[in-house]
Amino acid sequence: MSPARSRHHRAASGSTPATVALTSAGVDFVERPYPHEGGVTAYGDEAADALDEPADHIFKTLVTAEALGPRPRLIVAVVPVPRRLDLKALAHRVGVKKLVMAQQAAAERATGYLVGAISPFGQKQQLPIVLDDRALALPHLLVSGGRRGLDLQLSPTDLIELTGATTGPISR
Repeated sequence: MSPARSRHHRAASGSTPATVALTSAGVDFVERPYPHEGGVTAYGDEAADALDEPADHIFKTLVTAEALGPRPRLIVAVVPVPRRLDLKALAHRVGVKKLVMAQQAAAERATGYLVGAISPFGQKQQLPIVLDDRALALPHLLVSGGRRGLDLQLSPTDLIELTGATTGPISR
């Protein structure tokens, strides 16, 4: 049930900043739309069920913030849906004392996306990204396409190259 892949994917009329960024960069990706049910907040689980993909191939994009300081720096973590973000491991990886989950309004303002649809691509302010190293063993992964009900399938290498992401063991 693998959709056709195209090297120069043309963004559809309902394009998002994420699909535009990938298309502009010439990255090989596949749009994987699915019906989003209003009221659902377990976005990754919904995508895994709807797309008939293993949940550990679908990655959630989480925005964190430094816990100290008047204007905390935001850091993005991309981790498999069934796992939990390890804030201590992420803080250690990026060299800060302590991280907390960012306020919803701050995450949405910085990325330009709604929570549940935050993509690592096409962010309003390109935030530093750390990808869980479990992704490196996968032939492809899926991340949010910038709106609820749209995931993008691509190689972990392309995600790293396009976003400048670093990798590390940041989930448990």
